[in-house]
Amino acid sequence: MSEVKRLTPPQSRRTNALVKKECCNCDGGNCLLLDDGDECVCPQLISCSLLCKWFRAAVLPLDKELYAELYAPEDKRRCEVCNTPFASSSNSVKYCPDCRKRIQRIQAAERKRKQRSMSRDRGEKDLV
Repeated sequence: MSEVKRLTPPQSRRTNALVKKECCNCDGGNCLLLDDGDECVCPQLISCSLLCKWFRAAVLPLDKELYAELYAPEDKRRCEVCNTPFASSSNSVKYCPDCRKRIQRIQAAERKRKQRSMSRDRGEKDLV
């Protein structure tokens, strides 16, 4: 985590929003950690890279998707359907959040279809 990461424009926008919303050291765009009597603009807000150690350690992990994009290759998993990387806290997860709902619906429909056919087959055996 020591190297400086370059951010793409969408990542930079998400990072700036996260700084303004969640960072306890950002006060109106000024950094309280760097304040030595004069107001100092938050370096994380004006750069296109991850500079602030506090942000990397305390604030960035709050946005799991952005954290996975930037730092956690061991935590990144790839969706089996769309092949996009996503953050996962479990080893058994195979699908990203977007695909998970769709796959669950398909699997539930197949499960119910099989259950209904099994109950119909059982009913026919009883009649014979």
